Amino acid sequence: MAEELNNEIEVTEIHNKEQFEEEVVQHLNNPVTDLKPIVKEYLTSVKSVKKEGNKFYFSDGEATVEVRIVSDEIIRVRLAPHGVFLADFSYAVEQVDKKVSTFKLEDTTDAYLISTNTITCKVSKADFLISFVDNITGLVTSADASPMHWEENAEFGGYYVYATKQCQAEENFFGLGDKSGNMNLRGRKFQNWNTDAYSYGWDQDPLYRTIPFYMGINQGETYGVFFDNTFKSYFDFGMEDNSKTSFWADGGELQYYYIHGPHMMDVVKRYQSLTGTHQLPPKWAIGYHQCRWSYYPESKVREIVDGFRSQNIPCDAIYLDIDYMDGYRCFTWNKKYFPDPKKMIKELADVGMKTVVMIDPGIKVDDNYWVFKEGKENNYFCRRSDDYFMEGHVWPGRCQFPDFTNPTVREWWGGLYKELVDMGVAGFWNDMNEPAVFGSGTFPNDVRHNYDGYRGSHRKAHNVYGMQMVRSTYEGLKKLQRNKRPFTITRAGYAGMQRYASVWTGDNVATWEHLKIANIQCQRMSISGVPFCGTDIGGFSGEPDGELFTRWIQLGVFSPFMRAHSAGDTREREPWSFGEPFTSINRKFIELRYKLMPYIYSVFWEHHRYGFPILRPLAMLEQENIANHYRQDEFTFGDKILVCPVLEQGASSRRVYLPKGKWYNYWTLELLNGENEYVVDTPLDTMPLFVRAGSVMPEYPVMQYVGEKHIDEVWLNVYYADYEVNSFMYEDHGDTFAYEQDIYLEKKFNVKGDANSFNIEQTIEGLYTPTYELYDFRIIALPFKVAKVFVDDKEVVDFIINERGILRFKSNKNFSRINIVKG
Repeated sequence: MAEELNNEIEVTEIHNKEQFEEEVVQHLNNPVTDLKPIVKEYLTSVKSVKKEGNKFYFSDGEATVEVRIVSDEIIRVRLAPHGVFLADFSYAVEQVDKKVSTFKLEDTTDAYLISTNTITCKVSKADFLISFVDNITGLVTSADASPMHWEENAEFGGYYVYATKQCQAEENFFGLGDKSGNMNLRGRKFQNWNTDAYSYGWDQDPLYRTIPFYMGINQGETYGVFFDNTFKSYFDFGMEDNSKTSFWADGGELQYYYIHGPHMMDVVKRYQSLTGTHQLPPKWAIGYHQCRWSYYPESKVREIVDGFRSQNIPCDAIYLDIDYMDGYRCFTWNKKYFPDPKKMIKELADVGMKTVVMIDPGIKVDDNYWVFKEGKENNYFCRRSDDYFMEGHVWPGRCQFPDFTNPTVREWWGGLYKELVDMGVAGFWNDMNEPAVFGSGTFPNDVRHNYDGYRGSHRKAHNVYGMQMVRSTYEGLKKLQRNKRPFTITRAGYAGMQRYASVWTGDNVATWEHLKIANIQCQRMSISGVPFCGTDIGGFSGEPDGELFTRWIQLGVFSPFMRAHSAGDTREREPWSFGEPFTSINRKFIELRYKLMPYIYSVFWEHHRYGFPILRPLAMLEQENIANHYRQDEFTFGDKILVCPVLEQGASSRRVYLPKGKWYNYWTLELLNGENEYVVDTPLDTMPLFVRAGSVMPEYPVMQYVGEKHIDEVWLNVYYADYEVNSFMYEDHGDTFAYEQDIYLEKKFNVKGDANSFNIEQTIEGLYTPTYELYDFRIIALPFKVAKVFVDDKEVVDFIINERGILRFKSNKNFSRINIVKG
């Protein structure tokens, strides 16, 4: 009787015989019509274990769990409900195994312990619960609340897969990438299904991208979980049950990576070691960009470019949205609007303005259209289960869509950019690639995909479609542009998309609430492995006033991707559109972006080479301070500049929190102690910025575009500290891959001061030779009267102290040691 009921009763949490018998009695007292089929099955007790290299296979007699030692700090867990794993393939992780020192398996009375030098994975024998322990502190950082479980999917085959973890009373959660709402994820539930979310709102979900990676801070230690599953997935951070955190998916495998800290920075860097970092962009790509849907005809484009140059407002790129095409057909030009695009692009380039164009995935069904004809002849377009082509309406009308999960299709698509590259187009913007379809929203579930030979329906491929589109774009451009770095943007993507493209946060709204969302979104994307992120400055839809646009420009200076963008049914919003005083303030802050270019570029290199996030929220800076888990409107850009944007209309002041250490007000040079809150004045022409004491901050002269001026010398602003501080500057050609052959410079500055002296040491690595010869030093806030300055033991006789008390002198760019001595 019990066996028969086991096939009829809906069981949600049955882990032992006593609980099962209780459920049986309960259902025997109910009418038979209440009985439902069981939908969930759980791991039971561990019956066997075997080792194969760095993999351990545990079985309960039916299901199998693989525990794989990826590195000393990363362990992967996979579940095969009936003992058969799917092919080990991932678009997110190109190479699973990293460097591991040593590991061992210990068989104890109640558990199997798999240990590296850093962490231990404990598999409980009786109930198959898995937990992770810090070997140094003994803290259980993450632990199952119930065994991993699954449901058969009768309609599609495969399984719904589930993991449920314990959620501690003061545990907080961060990550998941493209989500609006508060930075801290605790008490909320999310869905991952790439969606065209036009004019999305606070806490709206899902949005454009899927990044199934989160971090938990548990008793002062951070760990990460990367649930590498491309199906529609879900995360619950204690919403349904405050004591549990869950993640699950509509198909695929229950496969996740546990990533140990103990600091949030450690977890992010290790996650990036799995999914990759952003390629170093061309330097012009981190300048200011201007966009609109749409700038046309050619005379309008020239008017906008002339406006930047006549107003002396720096700008590196102008964008052409879909109206530059012939009937919205990709890889074509509307010759009525742009009769000679090659000539126009060259003349724009002559005044330092790069051209970026949009490319969508929808290809118009038209036998006279060469792209459609090639795709049709070569069977490159997606088909549905009954072999009909997947067709849907987007901007050109009835369209078919390339299967970007097919490597042959990616190769073809990448080659389609040749004519645009030959014309001089500098960057490419892949839009509508969730994929978005008018009416239905996206593709039907039964669309088939090649999935690099591993096959799958759209349920499996949906969340990676945009990523594989921009991958084909990036890889094609890398071939076509030879030694030039591609610049690409994507609206949709999956974990690992940062290897191929920058992103923006989609079609936002011109409101103060969206300014707040923008601030949090870019921080969240940065700590989720996608750092080259920005927002539509001013809001895509709606009408900002001058104050909102100016405050957004100020935030945009410290967004890794800085672009203004707006919808065609709104008033134009160039930096001068609102008149004075807004034009002058916008110019001031865009110029600040270009002055800080060597610092910003160095921060990008630190991300690319070492995996550091570009934007770092306060929770990352001081995770041990639980109050910082809820402070979300401040962040550092790199590790030297603290940014405190003004997010309230009409604000004349704001409260700021300074992390531990000492900080200088960027504008006034006032020195303040960290771990304190301050009220700072915020007139419209300023935004609170603070520089960490001891920093060496390089600056360029203001340029109207990257590379406009020959640099004769670099300013080095050095902020006094009475303790040791390291700073960093990176230099290379700015647009080639020569850095891969060590043609670059990494300059490290070590600063240390006391009451009687101040010392600066420089070490240099790499083979690049910059064009300038001199540093122009500005030593800020020395606490003593200067008697002598020595550069490599040679006295400098022509130093000066200006009216702000700043010491100024020049040195050779290759100095080793500077010593400033009290009088």
